[in-house]
Amino acid sequence: MRRISMLCAAAGLAAAAFVAASPAEAGYHLIRWHDSGVCQIWDESIPTTPWPAGYHRASASVPTFLDALALKDQALKAGHCSW
Repeated sequence: MRRISMLCAAAGLAAAAFVAASPAEAGYHLIRWHDSGVCQIWDESIPTTPWPAGYHRASASVPTFLDALALKDQALKAGHCSW
């Protein structure tokens, strides 16, 4: 039983190391809600769509959250989004 536990622990550590070493390809973009005009940063690595469906994509994809935050700031200053 002890050997199986050690084998499972080693396999878990190897899997975690593999996942951590893989490059992150997630991007971010802005979505704008139709009813309120509020813009939100959406993480493209989330496998679902925002709920409820009253939104549209308001920007192109950017690689980092800070880039998406800069896009949101620009959209707020230009009046394309409300808070």
